[in-house]
Amino acid sequence: MASAPQPTNLPLFYNNLVPLNSKEHATWKARLIDRADFLKKQHAVPLTAEEFPAAQRHYPIIFSAGERPVPLALMGLNEGVNVYLDDEGKMKNQVYIPAYIRRYPFLLAKLRPESEELSLCFDPEVEAIGEFEDGEPLFNEDGTASESTKQILAFCEHFEQAGARTAGFVDEIQKLDLLMDGEVSIQQIGNDKPFVYRGFKMINEEKLRELRGDELRKMNQNGLLPLIHAHLFSLQVMREVFSQQVADGKVPQVTNAPTA
Repeated sequence: MASAPQPTNLPLFYNNLVPLNSKEHATWKARLIDRADFLKKQHAVPLTAEEFPAAQRHYPIIFSAGERPVPLALMGLNEGVNVYLDDEGKMKNQVYIPAYIRRYPFLLAKLRPESEELSLCFDPEVEAIGEFEDGEPLFNEDGTASESTKQILAFCEHFEQAGARTAGFVDEIQKLDLLMDGEVSIQQIGNDKPFVYRGFKMINEEKLRELRGDELRKMNQNGLLPLIHAHLFSLQVMREVFSQQVADGKVPQVTNAPTA
């Protein structure tokens, strides 16, 4: 999931990328922020497969459309709608926060397209990093990485590894032809026509039931089967998200879903 730090090809949330280094950022600090303005208009966030068990209780988990599907945690059913955050960009309730969100504003990225080496970078346009009086120092006085920076680096490295495992998980379910075009129909009380959400992929339960015993046994041994079930269970949360959109007055006027 690492991306080259190019303004025309930046990952979700990131406005710019700057390599973290002890010369330019020797006195910089990182501090916690209690609001996520960058998230308020995001209705879908990438999710790693290992997060499925924790995330499935709080978010619908779907797969993006296209040749290379990516697991996504839905935070709203329509583009630009996030029902989990209030107007100040703060979480309304205590829910699992996807690692993709927790990683921001840091990122491991290739500084040169021809190199496989990844460097720790950050988005300089975020308020969490700078020359502050408060916060955790990013470097020690001798220019070495601080303990805080080491922890950030370790988290980003783990995220990259989890991303690679997630790609492997998606490859396996594609080989078994288990993904199909998704469709969820939700009937709102007092509305004659249901709201139909499309534009994503989901596991085909019929094909899952038709798998041979040895295939199912292998999937269970590899840990794939519990992840698939977590995805399927999570789809029930879609109705809860819809109900919250109704409560927030953000119900769509048409029955077309956005591309996730």
